[in-house]
Amino acid sequence: MKAYSEMTKEELLAEQKQLNEEYQKYLAMNLHLDMSRGKPCKEQLDISMGMMDVLNSQQDLRSEDGTDCRNYGCLDGIPEAKVLLGDMMENHPDNIIIYGNSSLNVMFDTVSRAMTHGIMGNTPWCKLDKVKFLCPVPGYDRHFAITEYFGIEMIPVPMTEEGPDMDMVEQLVSSDASIKGIWCVPKYSNPGGVSYSDETVRRFAKLEPAAKDFRIFWDNAYGIHHLYEDKQDYLIEILAECKKEGHPDMVYKFASTSKISFPGSGIAALATSLNNLEDIKKQLKNQTIGHDKVNQLRHVRFFKDIHGMTEHMKKHADIIRPKFEMVEQVLEEGLGGLGIGSWTKPRGGYFISFDSLDGCAKEIVSRAKKAGVVMTGAGATWPYGKDPKDSNIRIAPTLPPVSELNTAAKLFVLCVKLVSVEKYLNA
Repeated sequence: MKAYSEMTKEELLAEQKQLNEEYQKYLAMNLHLDMSRGKPCKEQLDISMGMMDVLNSQQDLRSEDGTDCRNYGCLDGIPEAKVLLGDMMENHPDNIIIYGNSSLNVMFDTVSRAMTHGIMGNTPWCKLDKVKFLCPVPGYDRHFAITEYFGIEMIPVPMTEEGPDMDMVEQLVSSDASIKGIWCVPKYSNPGGVSYSDETVRRFAKLEPAAKDFRIFWDNAYGIHHLYEDKQDYLIEILAECKKEGHPDMVYKFASTSKISFPGSGIAALATSLNNLEDIKKQLKNQTIGHDKVNQLRHVRFFKDIHGMTEHMKKHADIIRPKFEMVEQVLEEGLGGLGIGSWTKPRGGYFISFDSLDGCAKEIVSRAKKAGVVMTGAGATWPYGKDPKDSNIRIAPTLPPVSELNTAAKLFVLCVKLVSVEKYLNA
C-alpha cells in the first residue's frame, strides 16, 4: 500500500470505510487490555519466587558484619547489600546508601530535602524566587510529576539518538543559576530506549553550572535490563567521570531491583559522592533508624552476587524479548511505508516510543481506550502532560500475555491508521 500522503481523496475515503468496519469488530469484542505502565508480567514475577524460600525461622538473620537484621540500626544498609547494589550500579559500596523498595521514593525525598533544607549548605530551594529543572523529552512521567508537585518550573530538552541535546543543556545550565537539576534515564531511556553516548556522558561530567547546588538526577533504572545477549548498550560510569573532571558532587545516581525481583518489595539505592552522602545522612537519621534489612538480606542470599543477578536478568529477557519483537513486527506489517508513524526498536528497558502524525496522539489513545485497550495517556511523556506536537505515545509491551498483546498491538495499528486517514481527509 502506498503512503497516505500520496492517496487521492477517493482512496482515503475507501480506506476510511474499511478501517471503520474493522474498528467496529474490535468494539464488539469487549476487550479489557492494559498497556498503560511498564509492569513485569506474572511469568517475570514467578522467576523470583525462590526469594521467598531463602529465609525462614531457622535461618541465621545476621549480616556478614554481625548485625541482627531483625533489629534496629544500619542506617545506610547492610554491607553485603551495598556490595550487590554497588556492583549492579558500578559504584564502590562506600558510595552507596540502601533504601526501601522504591527508587522513586528516594528521588522524591531528594527533591524534598533540597526544597526544605538545601543541598550542602546552599539556600533551600523553597526560599528562592524561582527553581527550574531540565527535562529531556520524551521522558518519564513520574519524574515530571515530582518536580511539578514541588512547583518547580520544567524546561523541555529534546532527546537525540545520543541522549539529551547537550548544546542546549550546556548553554542553559551555565547561564541560569535558577536551574538546579536535570532528570536523566541514561540507559534504555523511558520511553525512547536511548542509551547516552560516551560523548554525552563526558559532556555531562564537564558541565559548569551557574548554580553551586546543581545536581544531575541520574536514574539508571534499566542498567542491566538488556533484551539481547549479543546486542547490549554500554554506558560510561557518571560518578567516575565527574570525579575525573573535578565535579565529584554533581550527581545523584538512583537504581533499584524493582524490575529485577519484585516491584512492590525490591530494594533501592542511591550512589553519590562522600560529601553528598554526609549531607543526606544528616536528614536520613531523622527520618529512619534503618530500612528493611531482612529484605536486603533476602535479596543477597537469593542473588548471591552480581553474576547471579545477571543470569537472572537473562531469564527476564527471554520472557519479554518475544513481546517486543512481536509488537515491532505488528507495527512494521501494519504501518510500514504508510508514512504515518515511526517507532523505536530498543535493545533493552521496558518501552517502545511511537511518534504519530502531529496532532494525532491523543485521539489514537482515545480510540484504543474506547475499544478496550488502555495505554499511557498521550502527553504523559512531556512536562505538565503537554506534548506540543501531540505525537508521542509510550507503548508498554511487558504486562499482557502474548496473545492479548498481539490483539492490542493490532488494534493500536488500526487506531493509528484511522486517525491518520481522518487527518488527511480533514486537511
